[in-house]
Amino acid sequence: MEWTRGAFTITDDPGRVDIEWVSSILMSSYWGQGRTPEVVADLTEKSMCFSMFDGDTQIGFARVATDYTVSSWLSDLVIAESHRNRGLGTWMTECVLSHPAIAHTQFVLQTMTAHALYERFGFGASDRLMVRPPPAH
Repeated sequence: MEWTRGAFTITDDPGRVDIEWVSSILMSSYWGQGRTPEVVADLTEKSMCFSMFDGDTQIGFARVATDYTVSSWLSDLVIAESHRNRGLGTWMTECVLSHPAIAHTQFVLQTMTAHALYERFGFGASDRLMVRPPPAH
């Protein structure tokens, strides 16, 4: 699927993911340290990915781990700093949540900083979600 707004495009085409760009922006985020290009290549093969472009340049990314039936985990939604505060993160969230393959599933996510964004889409805190961090290497 593809969505267009002016010069911006969002696509779910996994072949359009710029692995190097995604790795770089995730490694600079508070949650994505250690996301090498090899890790990003692996996770994009195993997730439903959304890439945002300004012309031919990737400026956004999000992925969903899903069973396409009941559950979807929204993860790694990020917009290039140069393109923030333009409503692009909101638009990307709208596109992800409305994708016909997963719109009917229950979404969960984890964030430390973007509560206001996701609350606009009906996300709220839960006393039922439990988290097991990955084991130390």
